[in-house]
Amino acid sequence: MTATYRLNFSILPLLLIFTLFTANAQEKDSKNTKPTNKAVSDTIVPVKKASDTIVKIEPSGPIDIQKNKKYVIGGISVKGHQTISEQSILIFSGLNTGQSIKIPGDKLSSAIKKLWTSKLFSNVEVFVTKMDKEVVYLEIEVSELDKVGSVTFKGIKKSKIQDLEKEIEFQNGSMLTENLITTTENFIENKYREKGFLKAKATISTKADTTKPNTKDALVLIDKGSRIKIKNITFHGNQALTDKKLRKQLKKTKQKGIMQMFSPSKFVDDLYEADLEKVVEKYQEKGYRDALILKDSISWNDDNTINLDITVNEGNRYKFGKIDFLGNTVFTDQQLQSILRIDEGVTYNGKALNERVYGDGSPESQDITNTYLDNGYLFSRVNAVETSADNNTINLEIRIVEDEAATINKVSIKGNDVTNDHVLYREVFTRPGDLFSKSDIVRTIRQLGQLTYIDAENIVPDVQPNFQDKTANIEYSLSEKGSSQIELQGGYGGGAFVGTLGLSFNNFSIKNIFNIKEYKPVPRGDGQSIALRLQVSKYYRTYSVSFSEPWWGGKKPKGFNFSVYNSSQYGYDYRTRDVDKDQLLDIIGASVGLSQRLTWPDDFFTLSTSLNYQRYKLKNYRISSFDYDNGTSNNFNFAVNFGRNNSGPSPIFPKNGSQFNVLLKLTPPYSLLGAGDKDYINMPDEELYKWLEFYKVVFTGKWFTPIMGKLILMSNAELGYMGAYNDEIGPPPFERFYVGGDGLSQGRFDGRTTVALRGYPNSSLSSLTGGTIYNKVSFEFRYPITLKPSASIYALTFLEGGNSWDGFDNYNPFHLKRAAGGGIRVFMPAFGLLGIDFGYGFDTIPGNNTNFGEPSGWQTHFIIGQQF
Repeated sequence: MTATYRLNFSILPLLLIFTLFTANAQEKDSKNTKPTNKAVSDTIVPVKKASDTIVKIEPSGPIDIQKNKKYVIGGISVKGHQTISEQSILIFSGLNTGQSIKIPGDKLSSAIKKLWTSKLFSNVEVFVTKMDKEVVYLEIEVSELDKVGSVTFKGIKKSKIQDLEKEIEFQNGSMLTENLITTTENFIENKYREKGFLKAKATISTKADTTKPNTKDALVLIDKGSRIKIKNITFHGNQALTDKKLRKQLKKTKQKGIMQMFSPSKFVDDLYEADLEKVVEKYQEKGYRDALILKDSISWNDDNTINLDITVNEGNRYKFGKIDFLGNTVFTDQQLQSILRIDEGVTYNGKALNERVYGDGSPESQDITNTYLDNGYLFSRVNAVETSADNNTINLEIRIVEDEAATINKVSIKGNDVTNDHVLYREVFTRPGDLFSKSDIVRTIRQLGQLTYIDAENIVPDVQPNFQDKTANIEYSLSEKGSSQIELQGGYGGGAFVGTLGLSFNNFSIKNIFNIKEYKPVPRGDGQSIALRLQVSKYYRTYSVSFSEPWWGGKKPKGFNFSVYNSSQYGYDYRTRDVDKDQLLDIIGASVGLSQRLTWPDDFFTLSTSLNYQRYKLKNYRISSFDYDNGTSNNFNFAVNFGRNNSGPSPIFPKNGSQFNVLLKLTPPYSLLGAGDKDYINMPDEELYKWLEFYKVVFTGKWFTPIMGKLILMSNAELGYMGAYNDEIGPPPFERFYVGGDGLSQGRFDGRTTVALRGYPNSSLSSLTGGTIYNKVSFEFRYPITLKPSASIYALTFLEGGNSWDGFDNYNPFHLKRAAGGGIRVFMPAFGLLGIDFGYGFDTIPGNNTNFGEPSGWQTHFIIGQQF
């Protein structure tokens, strides 16, 4: 019933009362008696129903309210309020002195509705208390709702109470309504039922707080009961698929068993319904198009477990018949058939049909719909229609409405407060004037997500199509995250702690370095990187400064970088672990490089080159591979790195794609270019290694594969080799491979390549002089706990193996040192990557005479700033 109808309904008897009352007053007046006055008012009916103004009797004289006549509000008073101020109530109502209203009328009804919908009052009434010609005076009378006072929880642990308080709206100060109580009880019960506590019960009781007005304290009593497990899941009516195969489709609904250690048995209604759909989907994959769940039921056992009985109707098995394509002009039947990949006569597969026509939901989906979207046909429509099913053979028509190709009209980005627009727009692959392409949108999301100062999990494209002119606007919404870091790298192994302390700015602006106004706290926004680092252990120390610009010149993805560093290594006795600082290897080095994003074979490839120089100065420093303690060696080399990286969307936690790199590093072949023959075999080492000569090849590859849900498999393969131009000289004692440990001992004291292999001490799987060849394989399962910008956390388990050798003479790629374990990683923008791993080495450590024949055993690795 509307407010207007209620008004009409209530005014009729009031008019009758008013007439009788007026007549009575006139009669008394004729007898020289005092008149009795009555006012007309406009209010809502108590008991939570809004209505217009009703009459309120006041001793001021007769009030004649005329319908459809406008009156001016002369004043408004408020009555009944205790904790809410009169001014607040007037603001809520929207009524003001001097305002023109009708009685009854929309403005008055709206005021009553606003007060009611504020959810602050249990009752609202509005009265006309006085009228002076066309001026009326109103009184708003309210009854305030009670508020929630203290809230006490009973029945669950304190830690669970703290979590629950963050999730519910039933808080101190909330307005206490029956709806709030009911929704809170339902929320708590559903929360525990989702965890398998099917008999969970929540009850909220309240009592008045005598020290505070309109306040009630609450007791939340939670009886979650025992977790209800599924004892048996039985299927009925199934012949084509066994109970075992069908149970496998119930991903979130498992019966009790020893195999359910990582997938606990519990019953959650919503998950159960979704699992039943997977059962039907499995039948459709096997050709049973008409399969359905006839009924399902739950029965209870005496041991407080339940049984699930599921009855299926399998129906007949179908096969695909003739498939015709209709409406296609852009692509031929043969091209569309190569995408569909379904031949006449094969068993019907409903899941495959849907995925190849409409897509499987992944960015890399190869289907007909996305093929059109990738080629500009934003307004195209693709539908698979069954034309007949005679003799259990399904004939299909793939009906296509191509429409016109759409172009991109406008591209915008929002959400960047620090990063300059041009830094983001240069990573965008969707340009105004280009044909619309879904794959270009996906690529743009990946490119923006690879920027370390952009939250890869919070990039949302908004496509705004305009059907009239066949264009589309695209807006990318994103959020920034911290780009400056306090870098802390650390690990303990081999009896020494290796750590790094420094500052890194990953969204630096070099052009504003002399602009004091841009220091917030440093110039930011141009996407450049600058790092100042100090790396130390008890046997070496390294200082370095590096700078990189990913878009040198600002127009093309050509990177520029340089670094300078100084490193000092002290004498170290690996047996006694004593350090002698009178023994010194001092290194000064510099590097300058260029990189280029390629367009062939595709634009995921990059090519980078660098020139590197290191000067090694020895002072009473012994290196076991050559026989001089004092002297200088120079390492001038050229490095080429060819790689491809399409992993993403986040560089911290890639969910798909791959990374691979081939690094070639080589020095000039001095011994082959020199004049005359030299006796390199008998040449002293200080002369032999004055200018180092070698070549070095390293391959690394990583693949990221979604397994199930959020679980990701990272597969890794590595191979490295170091060779010499001249066999009489052989590989130098620098730039060698050291395998084992956490991979953090990356001191630049001899240019070594450290290879992580958890479960073993640092560098323990290589000789003291390092290996000239190594290989490694690893498999790592990763599961994200949270991927929020403030902290990305994921857990991992791993299997890996690797080893190093001193040459091809004893090289055996299958003789690997094996390890397994688990760990956790935490990425915080201010500190980088932190983590800890527990690895078990299954094989012996070479040269370990103390525990000869014993496996390496458990090793703990603290990881700060290093990824595997």
